[in-house]
Amino acid sequence: MTVVSVSMPEELLERIDEFADDHSYTGRSEVIREASRSLLGEFEDKQLEGKELMGVVTVVFDYETTSVEEQMMHLRHEHEDLVASNFHSHVGESYCMELFVLEGQLEDISTFVGKIRATQDTLSVDYSVLPLDEFAQGITEAL
Repeated sequence: MTVVSVSMPEELLERIDEFADDHSYTGRSEVIREASRSLLGEFEDKQLEGKELMGVVTVVFDYETTSVEEQMMHLRHEHEDLVASNFHSHVGESYCMELFVLEGQLEDISTFVGKIRATQDTLSVDYSVLPLDEFAQGITEAL
């Protein structure tokens, strides 16, 4: 196996080590390998390819970190054909949340989520994807 060097904050490394211990991993390398495989496989769902999708992306960051909010605004404008809606809210005493509602293809949503994840100083990035045809079918069946 090839050995790689990765830079990360000490706090994240401590969390990885604790996770490894709590879940009986052999060490941090095994956790990082599994997390990498999971991340790389997230958007490889062949059933979603070629379909029109609805996506929801939630980003949480510290209120004092104004650069994240500015970067979210730039991403929203850069991907205005993908972003159907965007909502900003203050959460708790010191956090902000950006919520993006997306409509588009898997590749475009994957690119958008990747750019958000690459934004420095985000605390949390979460998303979900749903094919619009399945969503519409469920509404029709309910009526």
